[in-house]
Formats: sequence, structure tokens, C-alpha cells
Amino acid sequence: MLTVIDPGVLSTIQDRGRTGYRAFGMPLSGVMDRYAFRMANILAGNGTDEAVVEMTLRGGRFGFPSEAYVSICGADMQARLNGEIVKNWSGFRVPANGEVAFEAAESGCRTYLAVCGGIAVPKMMGSRSTYLRARLGGFQGRVLRAGDVLEIGAVAALPSALNELANRYVPRYENEVRLRVMLGPQDDLFTEDGVRTFLGCEYTVSYRNDRMGYVLDGAAVTHKNGADIVSDALCPGAVQIPGNGTPIIMTADCQTTGGYAKIGTVISSDLPKLAQAKAGDRVRFVACSDEDAILALTVENKYYEEALRESQLRVGVRVR
Repeated sequence: MLTVIDPGVLSTIQDRGRTGYRAFGMPLSGVMDRYAFRMANILAGNGTDEAVVEMTLRGGRFGFPSEAYVSICGADMQARLNGEIVKNWSGFRVPANGEVAFEAAESGCRTYLAVCGGIAVPKMMGSRSTYLRARLGGFQGRVLRAGDVLEIGAVAALPSALNELANRYVPRYENEVRLRVMLGPQDDLFTEDGVRTFLGCEYTVSYRNDRMGYVLDGAAVTHKNGADIVSDALCPGAVQIPGNGTPIIMTADCQTTGGYAKIGTVISSDLPKLAQAKAGDRVRFVACSDEDAILALTVENKYYEEALRESQLRVGVRVR
């Protein structure tokens, strides 16, 4: 088991997300940064969809009464094992009665703590993810609190060797993020100047950002005849432009429908970059094609496959 000594600022249990229920109004939820999430599970010796702890801005402190194997990926929260610094993007053994502690993020925004065996909270609608607005899933449908005790899934054997992700797979979190975006489905509801503004100007991540969406500050994008449309489907990555003209990028907990015109959609492979952006970071949008989006996804999946093969060679344990 895993005990929460200090939960940090905003720590929840998440997995890949809750699929198949959007027609009934249920958001996907799940991790904000799927890349760090999947790499953390690979380094921990798990499959790619075991539940993890997602920490935001400042991490917590976690105790392990029994020996465990864990990994950390994502923002650099200066992790320590029993007071000794451990490397980010790595998996390592935790001795019985050990403690893994995190501090404020030095770069990036979200860190993932994976445990070999996964966090064994009950599944709800096929997922262990926490959806805070509905108080559903995760651990009692809420953020973690000091004193919480989380069960860990059973495994036949724990890895023993240090498992570090090769540098070529480790992203760098900069203060400026370039997001590739496919225009549409309502880009025709914006003026030509509005589309040029959207693609040509720099925006700033505002303090109004959370797991539901990122509100950006910057130049207004002009509509032809107002922002409102008949509500239609929304997905993570969709970029709504409300009446004030500033973009809102939908993220993991976004609602299933929306009534503002959508100028484009950030490709899924770039959403992890946004998930690691903090208030004050800069954002630029770059138009891309279907082919560009498919290529980005192909490269991403290739990284997972290569990292998994290399991980298995290092620790000698195949994922469950």
C-alpha cells in the first residue's frame, strides 16, 4: 500500500480516461499529460494504463510500508527517496517504510508517480480516473488528503535495477510552447484577419487554467457574426473563441458540448506540452495538416515501443 503523508497542491488518481460515455455527458477525464503518464508506467514495469498519482505545481510526500518499485515522470519536482535526490524520468526500488517526497515544480507543471502494480482503486465506468466536478472515480471522487491509504495491485515480482529513460525520449519544458493545430470545424465563422491573428500572435497562459481548460490572454480573434453557435461536440484540444476573442483550449475534464465557435483543434500529441505549461508561459499556434498530425502520433507511439523494449532489457521484467 501507499500512504499519503502530504498530498501537495492538487493530487489525484488518474489513468488513460473514461471512454464510451461522452454521449451521456460524461467527460473523458484521465491524465493531462499522456506522454509522461505512459512513460511512467513503462518505467514502473506496468502496462500502459495503470492508475497513477497526478501531482500539480507542488508534489506531496508518500510513504510505503512495504517494499515497492516506483517511477516518476513529468515536471521536475525535485523528488527525493528517504531524503536523497532521485532522478526524474526514472524507476527505482523503495525499501519498506521508505518515503518518496516532492517539492515545487522547477520546470513543467505536472508530475506522475507510478507504482509497479498500479494504484488499485475501484473502476467506475471502466476507468480509475478522478472526475472532481462529479466527485466520481479515483479515491472517493476527490483530491488526495493527508492520511489516505491507497492499495497497490499485486505483482509476481518487483523490478530491482534502476530504470532511467534515455535522454532522447525526455521532453524539455520551455516557457514558450508551440502547439500544432488543425483548423476547423468552424474556422469559416472567423474573419481572415481573425485567423491570421490566431496563427500569428503570441498568447499567454492565464491564471484561469485547470483540468477543464486553459484560458489564454492576448490579441482578440475576430468573428464574422458573433461567437455563439448551436452547441455541438467538444473534445480535449478544441479551441473555443468566446465573445471576447481570446482562445480557450479544452483539456481532460472538458464538457462534452459547447456553444462557442471553434477555430481549430490542438493535435493530441501536443496536448502534453500544454499540460506542462503554467500561468505566464507563452503559447503560439501553428497550422498543421492531417498528415502532420498522423506523423506526430506515429512518432509518439514509436517512442513508447522503443522505450518499452529498452526498459525490459534494463530491468529484465516484462510488463504485465
